[in-house]
Amino acid sequence: MYFAALLARTEVGWEASDTELDDVETLSDLTDLARDASVDEDTVLVFIEQEDAWFGILRVEGEEDPRIYVSDAAAAARSSYGEILIDEVIGRDDEDPADELDSLDLDGTEDGESDVNDEEDEDSPVTAGETVPSGPVGDQEILADLGLGEAELLALDTDAMAEIAEALGAAEVLETVR
Repeated sequence: MYFAALLARTEVGWEASDTELDDVETLSDLTDLARDASVDEDTVLVFIEQEDAWFGILRVEGEEDPRIYVSDAAAAARSSYGEILIDEVIGRDDEDPADELDSLDLDGTEDGESDVNDEEDEDSPVTAGETVPSGPVGDQEILADLGLGEAELLALDTDAMAEIAEALGAAEVLETVR
């Protein structure tokens, strides 16, 4: 189960709204959702949390590229919404599986690659030959200018959204949509 909320900075403080992710299929969809909530192209934070397994933050300011942080990439990789965020952070792209097959020899290895299986981390999902790292990924300074530094962000575990909102001075408005 997911919880997603938007926090939009305004002249008078933060405004919160819960958000449905049903129509979100790409990072562009999520970014557009954030930009639509923006007041005068000010900061908008999108929080996504999955049952205390992982949380992600997308920060959008005007037309700048979004900034992303995910608390546990390996856990998020098993989630469609988490995958949207980590694909951008770790640089995975959605290649056409047919393109991948074209680069394989008949034995299933890539051109010039041996067929010896390398040991892989069993806790990390593998997609198209790539390993998703365990632990946090992305911009660990994403909230530093708003009062939550890297050390505090990395120390968050359960109920991270509430702690982040508290640090931003937005706990009351976030609680109204929870």
